[in-house]
Amino acid sequence: MERLADTLDGINRATASVVRWLALAMVLIQFAIVVGRYVFGVNSIAAQESVLYLHATLFMLAAGYTLQVDKHVRVDVFYARLSARTQRRIDIFGHLCLLLPAMAALLYWSWPSVWNAWKILEGPIAVGGIKAVFLMKSLISAFCILVIMQSVSLLVRLLVGSDKT
Repeated sequence: MERLADTLDGINRATASVVRWLALAMVLIQFAIVVGRYVFGVNSIAAQESVLYLHATLFMLAAGYTLQVDKHVRVDVFYARLSARTQRRIDIFGHLCLLLPAMAALLYWSWPSVWNAWKILEGPIAVGGIKAVFLMKSLISAFCILVIMQSVSLLVRLLVGSDKT
C-alpha cells in the first residue's frame, strides 16, 4: 500500500515539476502581448488565448500536487485546535465522503462534454483563436484523475498511519 501511495505521489510531483514552468511562460507571453499592443500596435487573439490555456493548465494539473503538500484552501479555525486523532478522522471522512465522491461525480458528468469536444475537435473560443478547445476541456478529466489519485494516496497514508508527503 505504501508503494502505491509513493507512486501516486510521484505522478503528481512529476506533473507539478513540469507544469510550474507554465507560470513563467504565462508572464512572458502576457508581457509580450502588452508590449505588442501598446508599443507596436499589434494584437493577437491566439496569444491572448494562450495565456488562458496556460492558466487553466497550470491550475488544473497542479491541484493534485497542491493537495499533496497540504496547500489547498481549508477552513482551519477549528481543525487546527483538534487533536491529531480527530484531525485524522476528519481527513478520512473528507476524502471518503466529500472529495472522492465529488471528483467522481465531476468526472462522470463532464465526460460527455469532453468526449464530444474530442469527437468534433472543438475549435477556438474566438475567431482567430487557438483551435484546441478540446484539449482545454480535457483538463477537467485530468484534474479529476490527478486529485483522485492524490486523495487515494493520502487516504492510504491516513489508514496505515504514515505521515510521509
